[in-house]
Amino acid sequence: MLMTLSLSMIIGLLLGLLGGGGSILTVPMLVYLLHVEPKTAITTSFVVVGLSSLMALIPHARRHSVCWKSGVFFGLSGMAGAFAGGRLASYFSADLLMSLFGLISFSTGLLMLRGSAIPPNSSSNSTKAPVSVCPLRVPYLRVLFDGFFVGGVTGMVGVGGGFLIVPALTLLVGLPMQGAVGTSLFIIVMNALAGLAGYSQHAVLDLSLITIVTSGALVGSAMGAIVSGYLKPAWLRRGFGLMVVAVGIYVLSQSLTDQLIISGEVWLSNARSANWTVLALLLVLVLLRIGSWIHKTDVGILPPQHPADGR
Repeated sequence: MLMTLSLSMIIGLLLGLLGGGGSILTVPMLVYLLHVEPKTAITTSFVVVGLSSLMALIPHARRHSVCWKSGVFFGLSGMAGAFAGGRLASYFSADLLMSLFGLISFSTGLLMLRGSAIPPNSSSNSTKAPVSVCPLRVPYLRVLFDGFFVGGVTGMVGVGGGFLIVPALTLLVGLPMQGAVGTSLFIIVMNALAGLAGYSQHAVLDLSLITIVTSGALVGSAMGAIVSGYLKPAWLRRGFGLMVVAVGIYVLSQSLTDQLIISGEVWLSNARSANWTVLALLLVLVLLRIGSWIHKTDVGILPPQHPADGR
């Protein structure tokens, strides 16, 4: 119990500091350290991370580092995607879901470490005078598309989405790190609710486990949200990227079993299954093409570099 509580506090601390990363550690902790069944662990992570994010959101909102308009549209679209992803997950094995989790984690962490997409004005410390971190015009099509895509992925692999939402808000929507962290917490609460609704049809909740993990995570998230105001965004981004890469490598090493590889070979050897696989890949390519077009045509207006209300 003491180990569970300590790890939960670390998860909450990361949520408050980085605007994400809590569930990317919650699921592996429950599955590999506490030996909880993967789908039960995923459902538990939705509850824990949703409540912890709500707690961590309050200090960020007080510092005017939450872009409410972008968050609402990204979150609503993400809720639809998360619900669909949660229902779709019932058709996949636990090992396959964890492998997808690890692959996405590793790829996202590498993107965050590149660090080329942070606007110059995002390096200022949040302890100075409040500066608007939100675009004057929200790129609605971009926000809706990215929200649905990220929500679908996070709904499948059982995360609130911060480890994908923060990169999406910085790399795709164009928010500086401070705005992305605060807005991410707001979106995570929405995605966690939708993902939990999707998973509730085929997974059970362990109330005693949820109580212990949530208690530690709430304490940690409150501490992290306060400390984040004294750290440089570049440090947060680099730490976030390193953490996500490390978790991705570990999860892949545990989930890529011989049984999963053999079952994949059997699936592809079936002509009908192979056709479905090719169709799914083509659909992904079409979606990526549509997303590329949307990001080129729907461009928001960068925030001013003078004191504003942060919205």
